[in-house]
Amino acid sequence: MMKKIAFAALAALVGMSAAHAGDAAKGKEKSAACAACHGADGNSPAPSFPRIGGQHEDYLLQALHAYKKGTRKNAIMGAQVGALSDQDMADLAAYFASQAGPLVTRR
Repeated sequence: MMKKIAFAALAALVGMSAAHAGDAAKGKEKSAACAACHGADGNSPAPSFPRIGGQHEDYLLQALHAYKKGTRKNAIMGAQVGALSDQDMADLAAYFASQAGPLVTRR
């Protein structure tokens, strides 16, 4: 019985994450506001803005959720993510994760 409950809980978690799987193509379509500070590919040359291109997708998604919840403090980012849905954030995370980072080259 306990194994069935554990399996059901695991299946629910997997199903939840699949429901919000990021789509990089849709993320690119939604990234105009991000590009103003972070650059079109997430690699802003300005030292005052973090380079997010090539970061791990799960890290980017967690950061966006933390800004939205207010557990990660930044007035600009808090305002930017306020209207984003979970799917929007997943798509943006997928897009920026798919880009080359400052230390990674894509061929």
